[in-house]
Amino acid sequence: MDKQDSRRQDAQSDARPVLEGPDIARVLTRIAHEIVERAKGADDVVLLGIPTRGVFLARRLADKLEQITERTMPVGSLDITMYRDDLRMQPPRALARTEIPGDGIDGRLVVLVDDVLFSGRTIRAALDALNDIGRPRAVQLAVLVDRGHRELPIRADYVGKNLPTSLRETVKVQLAEEDGRDTVLLGAKPDTPGAHP
Repeated sequence: MDKQDSRRQDAQSDARPVLEGPDIARVLTRIAHEIVERAKGADDVVLLGIPTRGVFLARRLADKLEQITERTMPVGSLDITMYRDDLRMQPPRALARTEIPGDGIDGRLVVLVDDVLFSGRTIRAALDALNDIGRPRAVQLAVLVDRGHRELPIRADYVGKNLPTSLRETVKVQLAEEDGRDTVLLGAKPDTPGAHP
């Protein structure tokens, strides 16, 4: 293990949970009720998760919406990789899948779902990707955590938890489908003051 991996591991071990499994389930239930209320029944709602964890959250939200409305909820995923503005600055990344429900998104209320809202650049990329797929009636955003520090004029319509952070902190969402457990961790960045050497 090299020094950087060691620092990253130490920083993760210092991370403290700010949401656990039952909290995540509770906030998703609240968000589902808010969607139904704002969308006046959610008849034309389509949920699109942003890979990776946004897709799992979208599926969980769809399950909760189906329990509330007793209707099948269209859910899919929206890969934004090729729309990112940092593509040239990052190492190559694998493309994720875009899966649009059969009835498409034209004239529908699309709710984008992501795990953490930070600078807003991911959501800007998602809006660009959406524009190439169809023309929704409206687009809303649901996030599990809003940590602030926006660089673009983007805000979430539905927020599980507002979590004020410093730029020296990291927010890591872990979900059972990908990580084996449900939790949101707040910790220090490995290469910043406050992290272990």
